[in-house]
Amino acid sequence: MEIFGLLADGFATSLSPLNLMIVILGVTAGLFIGAMPGLGSVNGVAIVLPLTFIVPPSSAIILLAAIYYGAMYGGAISSILLGIPGASTAVATTFDGRPMARQGKAGLALIAAAVASFVGGTISVVLFTLFAVPLADLALAFGPAEEFALVLMAFTTFVGLGGDDVLKTIVMICLGLVLSTVGLDLISGQPRLIFGDLPGFYSGISFLVLAIGVYGVGEILYTIETSRTSPSVTPAKLSFRALGEGLREMNKLWKTMSFGSVMGFFVGMLPAAGATPAALMSYGMAKTFSKKPETFGRGNIEGVAAPETANNAASTGSLLPMLTLGIPGSPTTALLLGGMVMWGLVPGPMLFIEQPDFVWGLISSLYTANVAAVLINIALIPLFVWALRMPFTVLCALVLVLCIVGGYAPSQKLHDVWLIALFGIGGYLLRKDDYPLAPLVLALVLGPLMETSFRQALISSQGNVFTFVERPLSGLFMALAALFFVLPLLKLLRQRKSKPPAVAE
Repeated sequence: MEIFGLLADGFATSLSPLNLMIVILGVTAGLFIGAMPGLGSVNGVAIVLPLTFIVPPSSAIILLAAIYYGAMYGGAISSILLGIPGASTAVATTFDGRPMARQGKAGLALIAAAVASFVGGTISVVLFTLFAVPLADLALAFGPAEEFALVLMAFTTFVGLGGDDVLKTIVMICLGLVLSTVGLDLISGQPRLIFGDLPGFYSGISFLVLAIGVYGVGEILYTIETSRTSPSVTPAKLSFRALGEGLREMNKLWKTMSFGSVMGFFVGMLPAAGATPAALMSYGMAKTFSKKPETFGRGNIEGVAAPETANNAASTGSLLPMLTLGIPGSPTTALLLGGMVMWGLVPGPMLFIEQPDFVWGLISSLYTANVAAVLINIALIPLFVWALRMPFTVLCALVLVLCIVGGYAPSQKLHDVWLIALFGIGGYLLRKDDYPLAPLVLALVLGPLMETSFRQALISSQGNVFTFVERPLSGLFMALAALFFVLPLLKLLRQRKSKPPAVAE
């Protein structure tokens, strides 16, 4: 019953006129950001992050969470109307959403995506509410050794479960850790890696500057190079009759949506997973258990509902470890974590004790954002169809201006603008060579925590390195980290054993 009381207090915060307006604005902006090919929740949050300094911290995180939520809804729009995913999280939606649009069922597909997103979001927010307090209570037992082991496990999950090239993932994690050490030493106060005594580096490399450069400028440069011509937009007509038909169709898919929601929530909690693998896994499971698997990929509405429930549920699930443990579950929540640190909020179990109004205001705002997203999404479908016809050159110029202004405004240092340009070019080159960017951002955000906890654990144990495996929780995390690290090697050995021996001619 205590949870319901805390949630009621949270609604008093999230339903205040300012926060309610912020939720509506954030969701609407997120829908447009998610619908635009080349953008996505990560880029949207990175670009808007500097603007949040004009509102209180609680309203700022509510705004960014609303943009995140709206972008997860919006990704399906371009997947269906253009055949181009607005973000990687909506790739699986393209498989059946685009064929439905070509069959003249674009409106039905958009309604299915919106309703499925709402169901996934609702179930996951309920699970979030139930699991938040127990996980935070568990995290109260954490000391420096447990914190270090947990962060190490978060990094190794990218190696073992990330799906990217293992060596490239390790390189990006190491690069992020190196960048996190730029500035003054956390304990001795001595300057480190300041590149010839440049004064701008004494305060370290801002996470915001890296995020805007890599995800804003870098992604735009990559998209400019890879996009050739603007694809045609499939018209979508929406009526109350079509809405009623869509709701009746979705009512038949409650098993698929329930399974996708629960699975997506728990997959989203894994640091290396997130919404993209959750959506693909849900699509694969729906096809496996379907009575007509041969219709998938040809315009099956279930193929739209399954990934959309999972990716929205995963987006909520990724917020849970961020708030309770200080470990982001996705690149977007890594940006949210960095924003919270900039606002003076320390994610973790003590946040639930010291800032209950903030925590429960954020949780309750997810309920509000979910309802607002489905209503605004369906109401603005004609506007989305019009917006997708915007020339890409206009969109690129707009995003680049926002990136430069957004990077300069918080610190008002030209040093940060040069860094944004440098990271933008670097992010573009890394993207071209298929280097994953999420481990880089995660390492920059968690690097200071990892270093501090490592040194504190060694100081308190008088240099005993076995302190990380002697304590039960830290020992468990270290064992899991070791398992995730060697998992790619085990997969490689299994593949070699399964290969038939070459037959000599």
